[in-house]
Amino acid sequence: MPFKKLHPHLLEALERFSIESPTPFQKKSIPIIKSGANVFCTAPKDSGKTTALILTTLHKLKCEAVGDAPRALVIVENKSKVLELYDAFFNYAKYSSLRVYASYEELHIDVQKSEIYMGIDVLITTPKMIHKLFLNNGVSISELKICSIDDADFLIQQSAYTAMTATTESIKKCQYVVYSENLHPKLKRLEEYFMERARYVKIEENV
Repeated sequence: MPFKKLHPHLLEALERFSIESPTPFQKKSIPIIKSGANVFCTAPKDSGKTTALILTTLHKLKCEAVGDAPRALVIVENKSKVLELYDAFFNYAKYSSLRVYASYEELHIDVQKSEIYMGIDVLITTPKMIHKLFLNNGVSISELKICSIDDADFLIQQSAYTAMTATTESIKKCQYVVYSENLHPKLKRLEEYFMERARYVKIEENV
């Protein structure tokens, strides 16, 4: 079964990449994420979680640039993950006006603040860096629509967990989607912070 009801730009990108059908995880998760609910997505490696994240994020933003403040926030573990996901987003956002920005600790915060100020749509960063940007008034969250955490198993680390929960205290209204291989009890506890009334999507194994 082909992908359904995605933005035409994304359907063109999927065709360009010769991706004809969703994985079992994507088939199950994408409609629920598109509904606007908070979602815990649990599936094995190579189930298509990252592609689902990109497709649902870009679909929500209608594949176009709007305003100056980021409307989507994507949280990953470290610089290498930031850059890897940036490249993946860039491939799907290519030929659209949408602006994607890579943010990480090794890049001076003043540089990031000035570049973010110029206007972005998707901000890809780490828990510590987004918290630092918030504390330094380096990013506006007034237009944020969706926050996704990719390969969220790293949030088991206390420092990352604390930075993430502290950041979400400043976000008033936003959809959250957490992608992980396992739903660790510590991830489940995110319901107490920002995953209210979350729905669950779980795929046991790739088929």
